[in-house]
Amino acid sequence: MRVLIFDPFHGAAGDMIVGALLDCGADRGQVIRAMTSVVGEPVVSTVTRCGIKAISLKTRATPAHRTLNEILVRCEQADAPVEVVSMAKRVFARIGAAEERVHGSHTHFHEVGADDAVADVIGACTALHSLGVDGVAVLPITMGRGTSKGAHGTYPVPAPATVYIFEGTNIATRVGGEEEELCTPTGAALLAEFVTLQEEDLGSYEIKAVGYGAGTSDPQNTPNVLRAMLIETAPVLLQDSVVVLETNVDDVSGEVIANAITRFMDAGARDATAIPCIMKKGRPGYRISVICTEDKSADFAELMARELGTLGIRCTPAVHRFIADRTTEEVEVTFHGHHRRIPVKFGWLGGSVYTVKAEFEPARTWAADLDVPVRVILQAVAEAGWQSVRKKQGGAKDEK
Repeated sequence: MRVLIFDPFHGAAGDMIVGALLDCGADRGQVIRAMTSVVGEPVVSTVTRCGIKAISLKTRATPAHRTLNEILVRCEQADAPVEVVSMAKRVFARIGAAEERVHGSHTHFHEVGADDAVADVIGACTALHSLGVDGVAVLPITMGRGTSKGAHGTYPVPAPATVYIFEGTNIATRVGGEEEELCTPTGAALLAEFVTLQEEDLGSYEIKAVGYGAGTSDPQNTPNVLRAMLIETAPVLLQDSVVVLETNVDDVSGEVIANAITRFMDAGARDATAIPCIMKKGRPGYRISVICTEDKSADFAELMARELGTLGIRCTPAVHRFIADRTTEEVEVTFHGHHRRIPVKFGWLGGSVYTVKAEFEPARTWAADLDVPVRVILQAVAEAGWQSVRKKQGGAKDEK
């Protein structure tokens, strides 16, 4: 996947986010055009912050206090894709909800209701959209500390609205750094809207681009910048946790075992198997295994006891299971002049299909209707599935 990582080690603000994304390769023309359409043409320049080159952005906006509805109307007037406008409106909805929790019902935004915030939000959403990433992760955010003066007087840092915006987002934060506001409500709302992944989900990756967005001040000891990194993750298997239930039986017929396995699968087991084994005193038997989720393990243990008559069931909890991503699609299959749409399961690794398998029951039913061996139909469906994969890959190349 192409993923964007924000590293707000010195906080985040709207202009810093736009600058970092531009430095990462976002479409400058699109961003400037979108921002100009809501406020005026911004000034974009390269500056240094404590020795680090970064993109600085100034909006030329004049002071203004606007209602949330006025802000949403200005967003709708932006020269930007529909997806960008919708995202920008969601960002301001986050800010509005947070300010209402702080102040109660109110008419106007204050620090975040000015036109420069509208331009920054439209610019940041446009920049992210132009990068076309598959996901966004946000590293721990340094919020600042102390107090700051605003429209309502002296407030603690981080600002109350900023704290509410991060509530429930799973974005890690820390109060620290200089005695000033390092993360603004606008910056917080943008990152909260953008984030889709956790850092631990990324695994290993290759850094493709790095960008720095400059803050307004230039302290001597710490670079006042927001870092963004455009990365490509290595192909990995997904992972989840399951429970393995097992029991040995030597006094149950094959018919009962076959029926039990059907019951287990119908009840939602991830898998169920019977393996021949030699039990104590040399008696032949079967090891029955059921794989299920942890929350269903007690139900399946009871079902195993009832179906098999066993007195003891072993439980191996929290087994980590690596699984490939999978999709199921109906594929048009032609066999000796006959046509039918059959569900096909596609397995994915690293964005590419590596296995194609027909759903058995629909294939078996068609084989019975045609009076042919099911293995022949399975082969025909698999070939049709691979043909659909090659056709899609060819279409993707043509689009590029």
